[in-house]
Amino acid sequence: MATGVISEKDFNQPILRKKSVTVRSSGTMRAEIDAGPYGRFVTDEPVEHGGTGEGPSPLQAVLGALCGCEAVTFRRTADEMNFQYSKIEFEGAFTIDIRGRMGLRTVRPHFQTITVQALVTTGETESRLREVVEETELRCPVFNLIKDAGVKLEMLWVRKAQE
Repeated sequence: MATGVISEKDFNQPILRKKSVTVRSSGTMRAEIDAGPYGRFVTDEPVEHGGTGEGPSPLQAVLGALCGCEAVTFRRTADEMNFQYSKIEFEGAFTIDIRGRMGLRTVRPHFQTITVQALVTTGETESRLREVVEETELRCPVFNLIKDAGVKLEMLWVRKAQE
């Protein structure tokens, strides 16, 4: 086992973290996801798609992961840039052409489009918000994973005046 000490700002060396999940499915559309000490959740398909409707679909979970990752990345970036805000709210939607999931190879089996609106409650200016958003989108792993997959991803960030 190797032991080393590096400065927090020494980006010459990789700083790797590993997280894992365990997933179980009993041959149905329902999957139980166990993230260990971080909790458990279920994904499922709606009844009309052969599931039991006991949880979000896996694609809804990915959309939720995108919004959650944007929220976390925005918080970290805002802290670094001394950007003050009191709340952020997301609304997201996606489209999918299910012919890809049905086996038609000329149609991708995942998202066609994703649109997200983020409403940021802040007393900061729109230009300051734009700076934080630009940096957030460069840093957000889920945002970049989806973008790199060729999905048409539209994020609309809206500044709501502090009350």
